Amino acid sequence: MTAADTVREYYESLRRGEPLYPYFVEDPGTAKFGISESLIGYDDVAEALREQSRTTDEWTVDSRRLSVAERDGYAWFSDAVDLAWTDTSADRRRAYPTRWSGTLERHDDEWLFATLHVSTPDEALAAAGD
Repeated sequence: MTAADTVREYYESLRRGEPLYPYFVEDPGTAKFGISESLIGYDDVAEALREQSRTTDEWTVDSRRLSVAERDGYAWFSDAVDLAWTDTSADRRRAYPTRWSGTLERHDDEWLFATLHVSTPDEALAAAGD
Protein backbone atom coordinates (compact mmCIF):
# COMPACT_ATOMS: atom_id res chain seq x y z
CA MET A 1 0.00 0.00 0.00
CA THR A 2 1.26 3.47 -0.84
CA ALA A 3 1.04 6.54 1.38
CA ALA A 4 -1.62 7.90 -1.00
CA ASP A 5 -3.63 4.69 -0.53
CA THR A 6 -3.41 5.20 3.24
CA VAL A 7 -4.74 8.77 3.02
CA ARG A 8 -7.64 7.59 0.84
CA GLU A 9 -8.32 4.69 3.20
CA TYR A 10 -8.38 7.12 6.15
CA TYR A 11 -11.01 9.20 4.32
CA GLU A 12 -13.07 6.07 3.68
CA SER A 13 -12.81 4.96 7.32
CA LEU A 14 -14.02 8.41 8.37
CA ARG A 15 -17.02 8.10 6.03
CA ARG A 16 -17.86 4.67 7.44
CA GLY A 17 -17.47 5.73 11.08
CA GLU A 18 -14.65 3.26 11.69
CA PRO A 19 -11.90 3.80 14.28
CA LEU A 20 -9.30 6.31 13.09
CA TYR A 21 -6.66 6.14 15.83
CA PRO A 22 -4.97 3.03 14.30
CA TYR A 23 -3.82 5.27 11.43
CA PHE A 24 -1.48 7.22 13.76
CA VAL A 25 2.04 6.51 15.02
CA GLU A 26 2.00 5.50 18.70
CA ASP A 27 4.47 8.17 19.78
CA PRO A 28 4.46 11.15 22.17
CA GLY A 29 5.40 13.40 19.22
CA THR A 30 2.35 12.49 17.14
CA ALA A 31 0.20 15.56 16.49
CA LYS A 32 -3.26 16.22 15.06
CA PHE A 33 -4.64 19.70 14.50
CA GLY A 34 -8.28 20.02 13.53
CA ILE A 35 -10.66 22.86 12.85
CA SER A 36 -11.10 23.45 16.58
CA GLU A 37 -8.48 21.27 18.29
CA SER A 38 -4.76 20.88 18.91
CA LEU A 39 -3.72 17.43 20.04
CA ILE A 40 -0.16 16.43 20.92
CA GLY A 41 0.82 12.84 21.68
CA TYR A 42 -0.71 9.58 20.52
CA ASP A 43 -2.82 9.14 23.68
CA ASP A 44 -4.52 12.53 23.22
CA VAL A 45 -5.04 11.92 19.50
CA ALA A 46 -6.53 8.46 20.09
CA GLU A 47 -8.87 9.67 22.83
CA ALA A 48 -10.11 12.62 20.76
CA LEU A 49 -10.73 10.39 17.75
CA ARG A 50 -12.72 7.94 19.91
CA GLU A 51 -14.84 10.85 21.15
CA GLN A 52 -15.26 12.16 17.61
CA SER A 53 -16.54 8.76 16.48
CA ARG A 54 -18.93 8.67 19.43
CA THR A 55 -20.43 12.13 18.79
CA THR A 56 -20.52 12.40 15.00
CA ASP A 57 -22.19 10.62 12.09
CA GLU A 58 -22.87 10.85 8.34
CA TRP A 59 -19.45 12.06 7.22
CA THR A 60 -18.91 13.42 3.73
CA VAL A 61 -15.25 13.60 2.69
CA ASP A 62 -14.75 14.79 -0.90
CA SER A 63 -11.08 14.99 -1.84
CA ARG A 64 -10.42 17.49 -4.62
CA ARG A 65 -6.62 17.84 -4.91
CA LEU A 66 -4.71 15.06 -3.20
CA SER A 67 -0.94 15.31 -3.66
CA VAL A 68 1.40 12.81 -1.99
CA ALA A 69 5.18 12.34 -2.09
CA GLU A 70 7.21 9.47 -0.59
CA ARG A 71 10.93 9.36 0.25
CA ASP A 72 12.94 6.84 2.27
CA GLY A 73 10.24 5.76 4.71
CA TYR A 74 8.56 9.16 5.00
CA ALA A 75 5.72 10.79 3.09
CA TRP A 76 3.88 14.08 3.09
CA PHE A 77 0.58 15.10 1.59
CA SER A 78 -1.78 17.98 0.98
CA ASP A 79 -5.40 18.07 -0.15
CA ALA A 80 -8.43 20.29 -0.52
CA VAL A 81 -11.41 18.46 0.99
CA ASP A 82 -15.08 19.34 1.20
CA LEU A 83 -15.95 18.06 4.67
CA ALA A 84 -19.35 17.63 6.32
CA TRP A 85 -20.74 15.66 9.27
CA THR A 86 -23.59 15.54 11.74
CA ASP A 87 -22.73 16.56 15.30
CA THR A 88 -25.01 14.12 17.13
CA SER A 89 -24.55 15.79 20.52
CA ALA A 90 -25.89 19.11 19.14
CA ASP A 91 -28.12 17.59 16.44
CA ARG A 92 -26.51 19.89 13.89
CA ARG A 93 -25.06 19.37 10.44
CA ARG A 94 -21.66 21.01 9.86
CA ALA A 95 -19.93 21.56 6.50
CA TYR A 96 -16.70 23.32 5.57
CA PRO A 97 -14.21 23.60 2.74
CA THR A 98 -11.01 22.35 4.36
CA ARG A 99 -7.29 22.11 3.72
CA TRP A 100 -5.43 19.00 4.81
CA SER A 101 -1.72 18.37 5.16
CA GLY A 102 0.41 15.95 7.07
CA THR A 103 3.34 13.59 7.32
CA LEU A 104 3.40 9.82 7.37
CA GLU A 105 6.05 7.33 8.46
CA ARG A 106 6.52 3.81 7.14
CA HIS A 107 6.20 1.20 9.92
CA ASP A 108 6.76 -2.35 8.72
CA ASP A 109 4.29 -2.72 5.84
CA GLU A 110 2.04 0.25 6.58
CA TRP A 111 2.02 4.03 6.47
CA LEU A 112 0.95 5.87 9.65
CA PHE A 113 0.30 9.56 10.26
CA ALA A 114 2.93 11.32 12.38
CA THR A 115 1.13 14.64 11.91
CA LEU A 116 -2.23 15.61 10.47
CA HIS A 117 -3.45 19.17 10.06
CA VAL A 118 -6.98 20.12 8.97
CA SER A 119 -7.92 23.78 8.68
CA THR A 120 -10.56 25.92 7.08
CA PRO A 121 -10.42 29.47 5.76
CA ASP A 122 -11.53 32.05 8.34
CA GLU A 123 -14.32 33.21 6.02
CA ALA A 124 -15.79 29.67 6.02
CA LEU A 125 -16.04 29.71 9.82
CA ALA A 126 -17.60 33.18 9.78
CA ALA A 127 -20.20 32.08 7.23
CA ALA A 128 -21.04 29.04 9.37
CA GLY A 129 -21.51 31.19 12.45
CA ASP A 130 -18.79 29.45 14.51
